[in-house]
Amino acid sequence: MQIAVLSGFVLAILVPLISRWCGSRTGLILALYPAAIAFWLVSLMPEVLQSGGIYFEQAWAPSLGLSLSFWLDGLSLLFGLLISGIGTLIIIYASGYLHGHPQLARFYVLILSFMSSMLGVVMADGLMTLFVFWELTSITSYMLIGFNHEDAAARKSALQGLLVTFTGGLALMSGLIMLNVAGGSWSLQTLLNDGDALREHALYLPMLLCLLGGAFTKSAQFPFHFWLPNAMAAPTPVSAYLHSATMVKAGIYLMARLQPGLGGTETWMTILCIVGAITMVVGAFLAIRFSGIKKVLAYSTVMALGTLTMLLGIGGEAAMIAFVTFLAAHSLYKGALFMVAGALDHETGTKDIDEMGGLRRAMPVTALCAFVAAMSLGGVIPLFGFVAKELMFEAVLDAPRYTGFLIGMSLLASVLVVAAAGIVALRPFFGALKATPKDPHEAPLSMLAGPCVLAGLSLVLGFMPWLAGDGLLNAAASAVMGTEVATDLYLWHGINTALMMSMFSLCVGLLVCWRWSGVRGAIHRFSPILDRGPEAVYWKLMDLLVRVAEWQTRLLQSGYMRNYLILTLLTFVGLTGYTLLVRHGPVFDLELDVRLQEVVVAFVTAASAIMACMMRSRLAAVATAGVMGFGIALIFLLFSAPDLAITQLLIETLTVILLILVLFRMPRFSSFSTPMERVRDMFVAVSTGVLMTLLILTVLGQDLFTSISEYMIENSEPLGHGHNIVNVILVDFRALDTLGEIFVLSLAAIGVLAMLRLQAKEKKAS
Repeated sequence: MQIAVLSGFVLAILVPLISRWCGSRTGLILALYPAAIAFWLVSLMPEVLQSGGIYFEQAWAPSLGLSLSFWLDGLSLLFGLLISGIGTLIIIYASGYLHGHPQLARFYVLILSFMSSMLGVVMADGLMTLFVFWELTSITSYMLIGFNHEDAAARKSALQGLLVTFTGGLALMSGLIMLNVAGGSWSLQTLLNDGDALREHALYLPMLLCLLGGAFTKSAQFPFHFWLPNAMAAPTPVSAYLHSATMVKAGIYLMARLQPGLGGTETWMTILCIVGAITMVVGAFLAIRFSGIKKVLAYSTVMALGTLTMLLGIGGEAAMIAFVTFLAAHSLYKGALFMVAGALDHETGTKDIDEMGGLRRAMPVTALCAFVAAMSLGGVIPLFGFVAKELMFEAVLDAPRYTGFLIGMSLLASVLVVAAAGIVALRPFFGALKATPKDPHEAPLSMLAGPCVLAGLSLVLGFMPWLAGDGLLNAAASAVMGTEVATDLYLWHGINTALMMSMFSLCVGLLVCWRWSGVRGAIHRFSPILDRGPEAVYWKLMDLLVRVAEWQTRLLQSGYMRNYLILTLLTFVGLTGYTLLVRHGPVFDLELDVRLQEVVVAFVTAASAIMACMMRSRLAAVATAGVMGFGIALIFLLFSAPDLAITQLLIETLTVILLILVLFRMPRFSSFSTPMERVRDMFVAVSTGVLMTLLILTVLGQDLFTSISEYMIENSEPLGHGHNIVNVILVDFRALDTLGEIFVLSLAAIGVLAMLRLQAKEKKAS
């Protein structure tokens, strides 16, 4: 299983070579990878349906209890098939959409990396494995959204998406750590099997809020929804993939995965139902505000994500069946519609619906795909979207809490999304033919394969929903529910309240579509209010961040080394001193056996350090500093470290000589500080010295670990074949440390030699 997930990264590394060898056929060859993943997952379906799941574990950091573990059950199987199946169509689509693009190979690298990251997210069992792949999706999606990096809007949108999702990622990391603390395991399986313990734990509320924060930012829930439509700056293949089956559903996947362990509480239901319902209506409302076809589809995606979140909040068997059905239906029709939008842009040169019209004759296949997929979006019988919509209404009608509120919000969102579906399906293709920047013609086969397959599946599964429901969707719903669920999908549910709601939303939605221009004009009057929404808050926060950064830079980055040292030392004294003296308290458990010669040497060393600071003569200052160094060498000698003493003497002698040679070429000492500044510097120096003394005494008074001295003494001769223990440590036990130090010194010597030779050349030239 890990090979399937990680092989995409290996393939991404090989893309430049494959692109050089295969040229324009690269996309078709690379599409074999997700296609193979899809066939592999299909082959595992019988085992998953029979056993409930397949588990794989590879030790990662055994001492920390961490492993690279994967779990393939019904939920991860459904997501894996959507990711790999739609991913296959997207890569083929991109080979036509981006044909001739100079950075096409870079696109393949990023899309394959993103695909593998998403597969890792939905198959991960370990919490840290999940988090690593989660962050990889954020990084790769940032590069995909900003693919056209010369476009300032693309860079701006990519950065916005990265900041929002990374902020949520930090919350997610905190939540996962608390989940481990509460459940005592890094395995999702183990944790979710003991949901009662998690729900009753004292950390349940903060853990839930952090986990939902990560999910909400990733899946564009209100008030974090604004980044998703702005991500339309990406090329259409990216939009079609990220917003149909992958990144924006990562948060939905996380909430569905955590449902058995954390769901079912009043807090869970309240947050998910209210946030999901608000997101659903906001997305549907904003979908009819804009005329850009990708904007309309992006906001309808926000609506769908809100619907899925609401269904998870409702809970219960009916809601879980509606959840997985709506998830699959949305992936099919939204992937098709985004690819249709790309075909329209590619062949007409515009994304604005107002500039399109009468294209059904020039682009008949595209028009048919758009019509079928949009009807599934609107929930029109006999499309698969109709089945999902009926199940959603039935789940809302059976909601145990907030029933009236959820019914009203669902009905309003359905009306608006029917209008959005009609706008996408009818306006570009019907009516009078309008002049476009390009002469319209049918898209190439590579760009039609994806919409045709996905729209065709929406139609086939509408007539025969049991093809998906009896196996895959049943297993997925059971995984989300945490218990076995009987999924019985069928097209006709009879004449009931849900059907009446569907018919009402269809009629009113088509009326809104017919009067769209007037409705959009009415909405435009409220633009000053709408433009002050969450996105405006985001930009104000970014401006505040810049101002704070400028202020702290002026305060801290003054350009004076003395100020940097003072701030660093005061921070160290404050934080470490507080921890040591207030929270921990110094522990002095030492039996001091001080000899007279040690006191004398220590006194002379300290006195020389003080005198070095007071001397006005350069030679006297260097000499007293040298006395301090020689005093340290004597301390080493008194404590039976002759090797260190000799090293200290050699270094100190060389340093004194170099200082004398340098100082005689420099101006005399001058006083650049006031008396008060010198008092301040003395306070900082004394505080640091006292704290270091207390810290060392405290550390020496603790016996947290067994001393390694005995090991070194016992093994220096048998293992290192040397009687000098220090030498054995340097060249055997810590050989790599010594090698690193030699390497650093060699680099420094090479640098000095280069400077000397440069100076000699300059003298010769002059």
